[in-house]
Amino acid sequence: MLKNRMSTSAFRTFISNPRHYPAAALALAGIAVGVAPITASAATAPAKPATAHVAPASVTTTASPAPATATATAAKAVTPTSLFAGSTTATLEPTGTVGSQSHITLDSDQWSNATSIVKAAEDMHLSPYAATIAVATSMQESKLQNLNVAVDHDSLGLFQQRPSCGWGTPSQLNDPTYAAKAFLKNLPSGYQSMSLHRAAQDVQDSFNGSLYSQWEDQAAHIVSTIVNH
Repeated sequence: MLKNRMSTSAFRTFISNPRHYPAAALALAGIAVGVAPITASAATAPAKPATAHVAPASVTTTASPAPATATATAAKAVTPTSLFAGSTTATLEPTGTVGSQSHITLDSDQWSNATSIVKAAEDMHLSPYAATIAVATSMQESKLQNLNVAVDHDSLGLFQQRPSCGWGTPSQLNDPTYAAKAFLKNLPSGYQSMSLHRAAQDVQDSFNGSLYSQWEDQAAHIVSTIVNH
C-alpha cells in the first residue's frame, strides 16, 4: 500500500517542479486537492431552504386570530336587548282579561307597526302593560294598519287620531312612532291598576270603550313575542 502513496517530500518537490512526475501522479494529487471544496458545499447548502420555510409559518399563525375577534365584537354590537325582555303574563296583563277574546292573523306590516308601538313604550320608560294597552287599542281602531286615508271624519294612523282634535298633523299621525307616543303619553296616571278597556277608553273617548277588551289576550302575546324574540 505504501508504494502507491506520494510522500510529503515528493509532493512538495512536485509542486515546485511538476514535469518530473507522470500524469497518474498528477491525477492523484488533483483528487486530494479537489475533495475539500466539494465536501464543504454539500454540508452547508441544505441550511438555506430550512430557514426560508420557517418564516411563512410564523406569519400565518399570528395573523389568523384577528378576523375571529372582529366578528365576535361586531356580533355583540348588533345584538339588541329589549327593556321588556322576560316580561310575564303578570306584567303584560296585570288585571286579567275581560269578556270573550278575538284574534286576527298579522302580516309583516302589522307586526312592524306593533313593534313600533312596543318600542315607543320602552323609549318612554313605561311598563309592559302600557305596551299591551296600546297594541290592543290599535287592534280595535285599525287592526294595526297605518291608515293614511281618513275613515271617520279626519281620523288617521294606527289609533284613528284626529288632526282637528289636536293630535298632530296628518303626516305626524301617519308616523307609527309619533302616533304611539301621542297615545301613550295620555294614559291615565293609574293605568296599571285599571282594566285595559277602561285605560284605553280614558284616552280614546270612543263610542263603546268595552270593545278594546277583546284584544287584550292577543295583544299581550304580540308584545311578549316582540320583546323576547
